[in-house]
Amino acid sequence: MTPYRYESTGRNRGTVLALGLVWAGIVTAVIAFDAALWLMGLFALCTLPAIYDVVAARRSGVALASSGLSWFAGRRTGDITWERISHMRLDTRLDFSVRASAVLTSGKRIRLPLECTPPADTFEQVLTDRGIAVQRHHFSLLG
Repeated sequence: MTPYRYESTGRNRGTVLALGLVWAGIVTAVIAFDAALWLMGLFALCTLPAIYDVVAARRSGVALASSGLSWFAGRRTGDITWERISHMRLDTRLDFSVRASAVLTSGKRIRLPLECTPPADTFEQVLTDRGIAVQRHHFSLLG
């Protein structure tokens, strides 16, 4: 079995582009439309988590080895052996993000941190190629 590894970082092109667009909008609103500074300050506060992600550049990822599944996201880490996993569940949320969960043979579900989850189609294909059962659930509110 060939190992599979996926890594990402908080410092990515999409986050930087979104921050640039939001801040350009805030500055434009203040200069061109004389927007209320307190209101634009509230919008600016909403960008602080994204700014932290860009500055901190925390790494996250998942690895599939012959022994099992492991992941890391900042200080959070975890691993599970394949014998304990009944199947993997991929839930597509209303915001189109995909949450991955390992459903154990005991019925307990262990969620992988969102930031370490690979693109859903790739992850599903890699798991299926390894003989791991995958359940896809689209746009579920609970679960």
